[in-house]
Amino acid sequence: MAFLDDQELSTAIRNAVSPAWSVRAAAGRWLARSDRIDEATGVVHRLLLDVQDTAVTQEPALALLERKDTVGLRCVLLARSCASETWTAEEIQAALDCDPDWMTTEGADRLIEQYRELAADQDVGVRDEAQRLLARLRPREEWARASEAAGRG
Repeated sequence: MAFLDDQELSTAIRNAVSPAWSVRAAAGRWLARSDRIDEATGVVHRLLLDVQDTAVTQEPALALLERKDTVGLRCVLLARSCASETWTAEEIQAALDCDPDWMTTEGADRLIEQYRELAADQDVGVRDEAQRLLARLRPREEWARASEAAGRG
């Protein structure tokens, strides 16, 4: 997590409206990793839904997931629920699907627990996205239980 002082936070927020996609993407990454994300949630959300360049969507989405906390995951799910452009929704979904934490049991368990928590979120978009993703995981859980049972039998 990045610890931003007031000047760094102001600079990142200012850079979030840059005409250059690379500057907006970098600003999104900084803000998403920031310990002060609560002060920039609206800016991060806007960058996640950038219609001009998918890199601006990708950078903050990845940085939010790298936080490994429910706050970051919630921001990504909220953006996914609001994405009106197909390529933006696909970019956010790719970040969720390709999160390297799915490759470890500990990471997958944490993500599933966070999805379960967010499946009861007050925001209907976050709640629906979490429930949709959990439904996609259910066959994997059933397969794992069946494999485990077969191994014992």
